[in-house]
Order: sequence, then C-alpha cells, then structure tokens
Amino acid sequence: MTTASPHHPALPERFSARRLLSRGQQVAVVATTAALAGAIVAGLVTTAAPSPLWWVRAAVAGVTAGYVALISFRCLLVIAGPGARIIRARDDDRTADQDLPPYTVLLPVHREAVMLPKLVETVHRLDYPAERLQVLLLVEQDDEVTRAALDRIELPPEFEVVLVPEGGPRTKPNACNAGLARATGELCVIYDAEDQPEADQLRKAAAALDAQPDRVVCVQAELAYWNPWTNWLTRHFAAEYAVTFALALRGLDRFRLPIPLGGTSNHFRVDALRALGGWDPHNVTEDADLGVRIARRGWEVRIFDSVTHEEANSELGNWVRQRSRWIKGYLQTWLVHMRNPWRLLRDLGPRGFAAFQLTFGFTTVTTLVNPLFWALTCAYLVAGPEPIEPLFTPAALYAGTAAMLAGNLAVLYQVMAGCMQRDLHRAVPTMLTVPLYWALMSAAAYKALVQLLRPGKRHHWELTRHGLVGEHGQRHVPPRPPAD
Repeated sequence: MTTASPHHPALPERFSARRLLSRGQQVAVVATTAALAGAIVAGLVTTAAPSPLWWVRAAVAGVTAGYVALISFRCLLVIAGPGARIIRARDDDRTADQDLPPYTVLLPVHREAVMLPKLVETVHRLDYPAERLQVLLLVEQDDEVTRAALDRIELPPEFEVVLVPEGGPRTKPNACNAGLARATGELCVIYDAEDQPEADQLRKAAAALDAQPDRVVCVQAELAYWNPWTNWLTRHFAAEYAVTFALALRGLDRFRLPIPLGGTSNHFRVDALRALGGWDPHNVTEDADLGVRIARRGWEVRIFDSVTHEEANSELGNWVRQRSRWIKGYLQTWLVHMRNPWRLLRDLGPRGFAAFQLTFGFTTVTTLVNPLFWALTCAYLVAGPEPIEPLFTPAALYAGTAAMLAGNLAVLYQVMAGCMQRDLHRAVPTMLTVPLYWALMSAAAYKALVQLLRPGKRHHWELTRHGLVGEHGQRHVPPRPPAD
C-alpha cells in the first residue's frame, strides 16, 4: 500500500470548477439582472418600454426555439449514428504480447466492499499480459470499509493499492489524478467498481490508438447495462444508455463534434492526459469536461467497437442521487467553458460551439423548464386556451404546440431506436411511459441546481450504491456502508 503524492497535474485555473462563476460572469449576471429588472420596471410605469408580459412572451418563445433546436439535433445524431465509421478491430489485428504498450488501469473505489472481489477478478481476467499491466486501486486514506475489504483479498501481482491523501475534494477525479501521478503506462483507462469490460478491450484500445494519428488522444468504449429487466427504472435507463452510446455519441463521432466522455472505459494516451492537466477534481462530471478540453486543444476522441457492461440503477433514490450529480456536473462544465465564449467559439469552431451549447446548456435548461410547460399544458386541457394565450405570441403558440406533439414523438422514436439498436425489444412498450422518466429527471435537475448554488454542496460527490442487483437481474439490498 502506497500513499499518492499530493502533487497532481497542473490544471489551468480557467478550466477549474473550483469557483462557480468567474469575475466576468459575475459582472455579466449582475448587469443582465439589473438591466432586465430596469426594463420590467420601465414597462410597468410607461408605455414607451415593453411590458412585463412582452418579456414573458420573449422567454417562452426563446425556450420553445431551444426545444426545437435540441430535439432536431438529437434526432440528427440518432439518425446519423448507425452510419458512423467507428474504429473496429480486425481479426488479424492481434499484437504480440511483447509489442503491446505498457497499460495503467485506474480503479477509483470508495466504500465498495461488496463490489471489490468481483472487480479484482474481472480486471485480472483481462486479456493483457500482466507484466505490461499496472493496476492501481485508488482508495481514500480514511475509507476503512474498503481497506478492511482489501485485507481479506489476495491481490494479483499487477495490482497496487494507492492511498489518496486527504486535503483535496473527495471526488473521483481527485482520486484519478492521484493515480495519474503514479501511472507508468503509455496508455491508461478508468473502470468503475461495477464495470464488466470485454476481456479484449485493452488490446482493442491499444490497437485503435496505435492506428490513429497522434491527435486522437482518447478512444471511448460503449457502455451498456447488463440488467435492463430488473424493473421499470432499469428498462428506461438501459434505453437511455442505448440512445447515448450506441447512437448519439456515434453521431458526434461521425460529424467530428466534441464528445462528452462517459465516466468509464475511456482509454487515453498518458502523455496527452498529463498535458491537459488531468481531470478537474472539482467537477463532478470530470469525464464530460475532459472531452470538451480535448476538443478545445484541437485533439480528438473517437468511439471504438468494444462494450463495457454496468449495473443499471434499480432504486429510485439511488438513481436520483446519481442523476443529480451528472446534471450538476454538466452545469459546472457549461459555466466553466462559457467563462470566455469568444475563446470557446474560436477553439471549437461554429459547429462545435453550437454542439456544446445543445449538449450541455440547452439539455439542462429544458430539463428544468419541463415542469412549467407541463403545467401550462394541463391548464390548457382543463380550462381551455384563454388562461395561457396571453403568454404566447401566435407564432410561439403554434410552434410550441407543434414542438410538443412532434417533439414527444421524436423522443419516443429515439428511445425506441435505441432499444432496437441494443436488442432491447421487450422494453419498447415501456417507452410509452417515458414522460414519467422525464419527470424524474426534472426532479433530479432541481436538486442539482440547489446543490450547485450551495457552496457546501457544490463539489459534493454523492455516492452511487452498487451491488443492488444479483447476477440474474433480481434486486437485493446489500448492507449500507456507514455514513461519511
């Protein structure tokens, strides 16, 4: 057992989510708020300025346009995804063991006593020569639960336990940076505690990176769930992952747009990862943020033909904790990279800039405003158009109605297409209840927003409990670890 050095790769401060807003963003928020408040007051006291109702109509029209743009963008990615030329290994691509590059596997684990034995077994069985493999189990110094479980396991020789020093944020990226500081491999990958990667995934990733130009610094494996049939929640979660990893990310790959990395099974060139400053320890979706930083550097992420299976969340509270963390991290990522919009536009180009806004900005905004539009729809159905007509211009009302009808059908098409792509045919009827799943996402989004605005919760990493489902997809509840 060794203690990691507290010195991590140097992440430029402009890319750190340690602060919620930069000074420029603070000034912009105050100035915009003051200008809007002044305009509304002026509209109340004089007819020379737009009325408050005009501003409400403008906001509704803007959000409606955002819905249309986001749904169209997602449909484009889903349609384009199957035609993407992702990296595929050939049968004659197998490299001799002595020619394989040294590989570092990072395994950040926190209070994972239940999953630890299976994780060690899974990684040890990967088809990669042990003498060229470095496996780092990254454990917090005060994580007595995991350390006690490690004492009961005989680790293979390629495994090393690295204790993450106290003092930094208690997050997965902070632990990964501690591992990166000790990494000896030319390539590295992260696996989570419940991951079940294909046995030859490291070989495929090494071959993929070797065949690509140096500007391709990361290849992302697809993620899927092995327990889609546990309950209603896991069916929707599996369909969502199918849309994301089997279709949407492939579409981003096809158009060479910034790819928000998944939290696991992304394989990096170590020198490039260090040049980027590693992961942001204050960002709770450090993976997606890193994907944007790669694109801003002029480098690329590609999707390659390998799958890692994970456990879909089957418990509602656990799902909300995980989803709120993801949404909070997407908000952090959007705020960080929008500190200088003109520089972001220059780095990503117009297409990449638009894709970033749709992926990180519009997606979160629509999740937050969905309940408001559902309430307006219910008011329309109950009381007729009179109560809500003043809030819409005629164009916005017709566009909003069309967006609601066509948009719901489009999203249904997307999740059903994902089910068909991943052979989840039995889940297709369940997709008719997808509005209930969206409602859960909105609840998680508001929790994320509240946490982001609270300094004590801004960088808090809510743990996801694993091992809730047995090997045959049936739920069971493992012992709950003690609270922090």
